[in-house]
Amino acid sequence: MRSGPWRAGSRDGGPPVGRDAPDRLVEDLVAALGPDGVRADAVERGLLARDASVFDRGRSGPVCFPRSTAEVQAVVRAAVRHGRAVVPRGAGTGLAGGAVPLGEPVVVALTRMDRLLEVDLPNRVAWVEPGVVNLDLSNQLRPRGFHFAPDPSSQQACTVGGNVANNSGGPHCLAYGVTSAHVLALDVVLPDGDVVRLGGLDPEPAGYDLRGAFVGGEGTLGIATRIAVRLTPNPPAVRTLLLGFSTPRAAADTVGAVIAAGIVPAALEVMDRRITEAVERYVHAGYPTDAGAVLLAEVDGMPGSVAAAAEAISAIGAERGATSVRVAASDAERAALWKGRKTAFGAVAQIAPNYYLHDTVVPRGVLADVLEEVYAIAERHQLLVVNVFHAGDGNLHPLLVFDRREPGVMDRVLAAGAEIVAASLAAGGVLSGEHGIGVEKRDYMPLMFGPDDLDHQARLRRAFDPACRANPGKVLPAGHSCADIQALESVPAGVWG
Repeated sequence: MRSGPWRAGSRDGGPPVGRDAPDRLVEDLVAALGPDGVRADAVERGLLARDASVFDRGRSGPVCFPRSTAEVQAVVRAAVRHGRAVVPRGAGTGLAGGAVPLGEPVVVALTRMDRLLEVDLPNRVAWVEPGVVNLDLSNQLRPRGFHFAPDPSSQQACTVGGNVANNSGGPHCLAYGVTSAHVLALDVVLPDGDVVRLGGLDPEPAGYDLRGAFVGGEGTLGIATRIAVRLTPNPPAVRTLLLGFSTPRAAADTVGAVIAAGIVPAALEVMDRRITEAVERYVHAGYPTDAGAVLLAEVDGMPGSVAAAAEAISAIGAERGATSVRVAASDAERAALWKGRKTAFGAVAQIAPNYYLHDTVVPRGVLADVLEEVYAIAERHQLLVVNVFHAGDGNLHPLLVFDRREPGVMDRVLAAGAEIVAASLAAGGVLSGEHGIGVEKRDYMPLMFGPDDLDHQARLRRAFDPACRANPGKVLPAGHSCADIQALESVPAGVWG
């Protein structure tokens, strides 16, 4: 059953049915933002019609660049008047198609809202706008003795608003937690144009935890325009180790042994040989290219405990056959090792021009088994896979690398991806650790959730967005959301893959 005045557009690319003419919408948006704040030309719409995922372009309506909560509110209200959906967008680094516009929505690009608004050091809180780049935030805070703990590999480009949308993690989420643990409150423009504050700065805000529901909502519940983030003190001591192993299984087993020993490092990252070779050619950090896999481990805290933990990790690695153990001797050496890990996805370009990346999570106890199954799946589909992952919390990141110009390769890639998801779920895992569901994993949701689970998620979504206008076509399968059905009807056949 349809909800609200918006109806789907036609498949032939003609004007949307039941909407005002696009030029009237653009006129209203320009009146709200000025001519510099709206782009409706085909080039700009095309540029913002995709994200960093493997999927092809969606179809964007006008693109808006607001600079304040009031301007975001004006855009949303204009979209409501004209019966159009709205899709918020950050830097476009998402890997699950979450920012890909479906059904010609108004795209709200938040990159101009990039200010650090307030820093409250005594209470360890900062208010930021959603377009603040993750690494820029930490760079501004670090001289004051603090940083923003979530550190996705794309942190040089991704925005805090995008981190909130996907509940992003990163290597250091093992010890510090994902984004939801570091967001205290949000000012949100709801899909009807109202502005609310979710959460609060009190230790125990009153009422339901709507902040917790919003973080990870992938833009389906509204648009965050101001975000109160928790500040994490810079650790007094840090030690980074690089251990080489003959096989990925040995590296993965060492991760489990470290945790079993009662040590919770700041990070435990594994890379297999193929990606390690590519990374070393790129950054020249001294990674051992003869190792079957490497384990990057980092401990932080007080100097005495850091030294003891580093020594214990070295010993555990040696017991499990580590072929080499190296401790970074300087901040520069440590930075080089982390540069290698965080640029691993870019280094894949040395192997093939395209990659498809999943981020399922499995229990640490079956990590090595699932990893071997991933290699077998890729081999069955005649594909090359490289593995680089947050081993400490079981967050797999298998990259199927390929050249999409090869006839039929996308079919094999998507089939292999589906098998990787199925294998992870069969091992007791979950669909996503930090990349979100988007469109990539939307149709896998029934593999993890039953009909009642999906129905209650849809009810929560409609409580925020009863007219189904917020980032339609994402997260929930079409049968559980009128917005999904409407949006997908307006997408031309063959737009994905």
